[in-house]
Amino acid sequence: MKINKYLSLTLSLVGTTTALIAQKSPNIIVIFCDDMGYGDLCANNATGFSTPNLDRLASEGMRFTNFYAAQAVSSASRVGLLTGCYPNRVGFSGALLPDAKIGINPDEETIPEILKSKGYATAAVGKWHLGRPTQFLPLNNGFDEYFGIPYSNDMWPIGNNGKRITDSTNMKFKYPELPILEGNQIYKTLKNIDDQSEITTLYTERAVNFIHKNKKKPFFLYLAHSMPHVPISVSSKFKGKSQQGLYGDVMLEIDWSVGQVMKALKKEGIDKNTLIVFTSDNGPWLNFGNHAGSAGGLRQGKGTSFEGGQRVPCVMKWPNQIPAGTICNKLSCTIDLLPTFAGITNAKLPEKKIDGVDIISLLKNEPNANPRENLLYYYNDNSLEAVRKGNWKLVLPHTGRSYVGMAPGKDGIPGKTIKMATGLELYDLRRDPGEQYNVIDQNPEILKEIQIIVDSARIDLGDDLTNCPGRYRREPGRVN
Repeated sequence: MKINKYLSLTLSLVGTTTALIAQKSPNIIVIFCDDMGYGDLCANNATGFSTPNLDRLASEGMRFTNFYAAQAVSSASRVGLLTGCYPNRVGFSGALLPDAKIGINPDEETIPEILKSKGYATAAVGKWHLGRPTQFLPLNNGFDEYFGIPYSNDMWPIGNNGKRITDSTNMKFKYPELPILEGNQIYKTLKNIDDQSEITTLYTERAVNFIHKNKKKPFFLYLAHSMPHVPISVSSKFKGKSQQGLYGDVMLEIDWSVGQVMKALKKEGIDKNTLIVFTSDNGPWLNFGNHAGSAGGLRQGKGTSFEGGQRVPCVMKWPNQIPAGTICNKLSCTIDLLPTFAGITNAKLPEKKIDGVDIISLLKNEPNANPRENLLYYYNDNSLEAVRKGNWKLVLPHTGRSYVGMAPGKDGIPGKTIKMATGLELYDLRRDPGEQYNVIDQNPEILKEIQIIVDSARIDLGDDLTNCPGRYRREPGRVN
C-alpha cells in the first residue's frame, strides 16, 4: 500500500509539473477593432458611453499613448500586424476589394505560423481582409480555425442608405452578398443592415468557445471585430443603451465582448497566464459623422498619415509581467507584436527581414527602455508621407485626404472630403499632438537628423513621391 501511495503521489507531482510546463508559454489574445479612434477609449476621455471592461483592462494592465497601426487603412494595417513588416515591404497597400487577386505571399511567416512552431493552437475570428481566394484565407496562413467575414462589412451590394444598389454603374452593384465564412466555406450570408447586428455576438461566442476548448494548452486568438466600421449595427442587447446614439451602443457591445473573453479566461483559471492586446486597425472615418469615432484631438483620421489616422488606442494586460495601472508613452506599433510574441515564447523570428522590434522591455516597464526610435508613415501604393523620430514628426510634401472644413455626414451617409496638399512640416508631438504648429524653421538640426532616416527608407522601401523604387520590397501572393 505504501508503494502505491508513493507511486500515486509521484504521478500526481509529475502530472502537476507537466501541466505547469504546458502553461509556461502564455496564451496570447489580440483584439483588433475596425476604425476605432484614439479618442474612443474611455481611458482616453471618451464620453457618451461606458466601457467598464476596457477600463478594467487598462487599470490592470498598461495603456499606450503612442501606439500606431502599421498604416491608416484596413488591409495594409492587418498585414503589418500579422507579418511584423511595413505593409509596402510585403506588397500591400490600401483596402483589398472582394475580387482582389492578391494575398499574403506563402513565403511570408505570420504570427500564428511562428506560434504554431511552439505548440500553440491558433484561431482567427472576425474580419480578415487579406485576400478572398481560398489560398489566402486564414487556414492557409497559420490558423487552425477561422470564423468571420473575408473583407470589410461595407463591401456588399447595399448602399450607405441601407438599400440594395440598383445602379449597374456603381462598383458595388456586382459585389456578392456579404458572407460569414467558417473555415473556407460559407456559413451564412448577410443581406441587410439588420443581419449585421449579430456579428459582434457571433464573433464573441466563437472566441469564447475557442478559449474553453483550448484551456489546457497555449493558444493564440486573433479576434478582429468588424465594428465600429460602417455600416455600424448592434444587437438588441445594447441598442439605445448609450448617450451617444448608435455608435455609442456599438462601443458598449465591443466592451461587453471584451468582458466575455475576460470572464472565459477567469472561469478556466488561465487569466493570469494570458497576454491580452486590445487595439484598432486605424483611426476613425470622420466624414461619417455620428457613425464615426473620435480621434481624441489628434489631427485628421482614417486614410491620412496625420496622427488621427495612424495613432490608435492600445491596452495590454499580462498579470505578473505588465505592471498594473501603468502608462507607456514610448513609441510602438502593431508591427512590433510579432517579434515581441516570438521573444516571449522563444520562437524563431522569420527568415526574411521584418520591421518590427521586440517591445517586451516596454511591457515590463523597464527604466529607460526605448526599443523603437522611429516610425515610417507610408500610404497609397508606396508613398512615404511622414517620419517620426522620438517626439519629432516630419511631414513630407504630399497630397491626401482631408476632413477639415467639410460638414460630416449623418446616420450612415458620409460627408464629403477634400484633397489637401502639405509642404515640408515639422511637429513636436510632445507639445503639439494635434500637429498644428510647424516648427521646421526653428529646428534645422532636427530636420537633418530625420532626413537621414528618410533617405534610408527611400533606398530600402522606396517612395513613389520621389520616384524611388526601393531595393528590398517583396511581392504579395497572386492568383491568375
